[in-house]
Amino acid sequence: MTLEPASFWAVWLFLALNVMSPGPNVINTIATAMGSGRGAGLASAAGVALGIGFWCLGMTLGMAAAFRLFPPLQTVLTLLGVLLLAWFALRYARAALHGWRAGAGQVSGRSGLGSGAAFARSLGVNATNPKALTTWVAVLSLFPTASAGMLDIALLCAGASAVAGTIHAVYGLVFSSGPAARFYLRAAPSVNAAVALFFAGFALKLAFGIAEGP
Repeated sequence: MTLEPASFWAVWLFLALNVMSPGPNVINTIATAMGSGRGAGLASAAGVALGIGFWCLGMTLGMAAAFRLFPPLQTVLTLLGVLLLAWFALRYARAALHGWRAGAGQVSGRSGLGSGAAFARSLGVNATNPKALTTWVAVLSLFPTASAGMLDIALLCAGASAVAGTIHAVYGLVFSSGPAARFYLRAAPSVNAAVALFFAGFALKLAFGIAEGP
């Protein structure tokens, strides 16, 4: 490993906050666990972990090659990351306001899914999640991909998979009961508000880094 541990923890914290907040992957795991039980919920969590690993490897290796061909791309990506993080913060703030006004939401359980079907469905949701690409562009603005070695990338992706898989496994274990899922949905606006603040902080950190220069 050639990079400082802080480089990895910044990405894993960002991903943890993103994974914890309500979105297509979270709703799919909760609905699967509610309707088809803990086994299917855990299989859904495994699908998320694998999908996140694929996104990480594909984006990180691809951008590392692009940085070698065009070094100024790192600054361009950082600027884009600031904009994306600010957009994420605004989106989550709006979701929090909407949730507080609308009250608790509802999730319909997906019944009759075996572990294999739940795993495949989770991979499909992850692959077609509209925020996945923008999320990983933002992630790579936080991580020094241009100076990362293969061991750094392997550690980054393994950690990302572990973070996402662990959080979703908790969903699969806990939210297989209806009351737990309803409690989570009631808490969702507060979760979104906290995530909005953290993402705004990430955006400011990157913006100040650009202003200070190399």
